[in-house]
Amino acid sequence: MYKSNINLNLYKTFYDVAKCGSISQAAKSCYTSQPAISKSIKKLEEELDTQLFYRNLSGVELTDKGRELLYFVEKSFNNLIIAERSMLETENLERGKLSIGMPSNIGSFFLFDKIMDFHQKFPNIEITIITGSTSNLINLLDTHKVDFVIDTSPINVRLDEGMKVTKLKAVQYCFIVKKDTRILKTSDITSLKDLVKYPLILPISGTANRNDLDNILKDNNINIQNVINIHTSEMIISAVKKDLGIGYVIYNLVENEIKSNEIEVLNIKEKLPTVDINIVYDPYFLTTAPKRFIEDYIDYNLEL
Repeated sequence: MYKSNINLNLYKTFYDVAKCGSISQAAKSCYTSQPAISKSIKKLEEELDTQLFYRNLSGVELTDKGRELLYFVEKSFNNLIIAERSMLETENLERGKLSIGMPSNIGSFFLFDKIMDFHQKFPNIEITIITGSTSNLINLLDTHKVDFVIDTSPINVRLDEGMKVTKLKAVQYCFIVKKDTRILKTSDITSLKDLVKYPLILPISGTANRNDLDNILKDNNINIQNVINIHTSEMIISAVKKDLGIGYVIYNLVENEIKSNEIEVLNIKEKLPTVDINIVYDPYFLTTAPKRFIEDYIDYNLEL
């Protein structure tokens, strides 16, 4: 028979030790004694009839069961944080938080202006922007460390029940070179086949945007050789500005450089890939500040 009188203090102690990786560090952070921490952990292990930690010279390490328990405990405590936020955030946004997860390249053209405007209107809202891979960002959303995620398709990770993925807009990829480049005549490039003669600066192999491009090249029987592989769009753009080759990026990322005549877009006759920008969110856990941001600055009628 399962107990209904759960001792939350034991789980809080477990959480602190797991995060600190040390009983002594957990004791310091909780302003209590090491024997008290050890006693609580031992009691929880006895109640669960499961070893949660391995003890070693540097501290403690979670067992497999301990890692499994930590997932649920961390999610539970983060749920309480969201509940507290929901109680504290006022409708006029005199206080509150907004945490957004997104890749840095998407934020630079899709959200930064909106975030700046939101901050000017509601300066007391604490704003946090976290970048990372799709899997890391979805994990942060799952544990409520970000309120929503803005990311490109595909979202090839497991989503918890309740999470929603909504397409916001589609953006176009393009090939770019430095304005007045010395390495080629832009008028000589009108087709994908013309690219094989010149150095290319592309996203690294295996990424979704590179895979889409590779598939188009394969369909057109084009084999590229002279390639510099770079992980981030920001670095691809920097390499293009140094005239190292022809870059491949989302058009929106270089709109300002195009307007200032730093960069030129090559006129390729073939249709290049597009990619969807999506918002991933759980409407049940959206507090007042992220709701307001989504309603006012994300131009889509989301299901909230």
